[in-house]
Amino acid sequence: MLGAGGMMKQVQKMQAEMARIQNELADERIEGSAGGGMVKVVANGQQEILDIVIAPEVVDPDDIETLQDLVLAAVRDAMKRSQDMAGEKMSKLTGGLKLPGM
Repeated sequence: MLGAGGMMKQVQKMQAEMARIQNELADERIEGSAGGGMVKVVANGQQEILDIVIAPEVVDPDDIETLQDLVLAAVRDAMKRSQDMAGEKMSKLTGGLKLPGM
C-alpha cells in the first residue's frame, strides 16, 4: 500500500503525463469529410477546428442548404474522430478507467 508521499508522487507523475498527452493532442491533425471528400475539415486532438476546404464544384448559389449540410457533416466527422483519438490516448494513461472530464 502506498503512503501519502508515494501517492502524491503517483498523482504528480500522472499529471505530468496528462500534460504531455494534451500537448501531443494539440499537435495532432485529424481530417473529417463529407460529400465524398468535397468538403474537408481539419481539427486537432483538442477538438479545435483548424481548416475547412470546400471543392469549388460543390458551391452552388442556388443550393446553399446542401453546402451547409456538407460542412456540418464534415465538422461532425472531424470532431468525432478527434474525440475518439483523444479518448484512446487518455485511456492508455488511465488504464481504461473513465474519469470525468476526459
